[in-house]
Amino acid sequence: MSITTTTHLNFRGDARAALELYRRVFGGDVAVVTYADAHAVQDPAEADQVMWGQVVSPDGFHVMAYDVPARLPYERGANPFFVSVRGADADEITRCWTGLADGATVVQDLAPAGWAPLYGMLVDRFGVTWVLDVAVAHEG
Repeated sequence: MSITTTTHLNFRGDARAALELYRRVFGGDVAVVTYADAHAVQDPAEADQVMWGQVVSPDGFHVMAYDVPARLPYERGANPFFVSVRGADADEITRCWTGLADGATVVQDLAPAGWAPLYGMLVDRFGVTWVLDVAVAHEG
């Protein structure tokens, strides 16, 4: 079993530009899924914004990013990141979730999602936001 942690950066409409910058600086490949791609559009003005994106380089650089929807609070520079925990084994991700959930505020229950066999988000008792999921290959 193997899990990884990745910094997951939060933006309001700038995620794609930020990912392109990081790709130019660190190399690697950009992958982006928009709200429209994921069939998760709640505001048509945000359809082409990044719901999930990442840059991964062969040298080991990895960062994820998304555009916080307008319906959620966002203040540039405040809560600028999540910690993303990804793994291939649902039992391992569930074990990590259970440990982090003690005293946490659950934002999204750990459950199947349209883009992952398991996905969940919580804010632990120390105020750190964690996103956990079972990784699948990106087809875009």
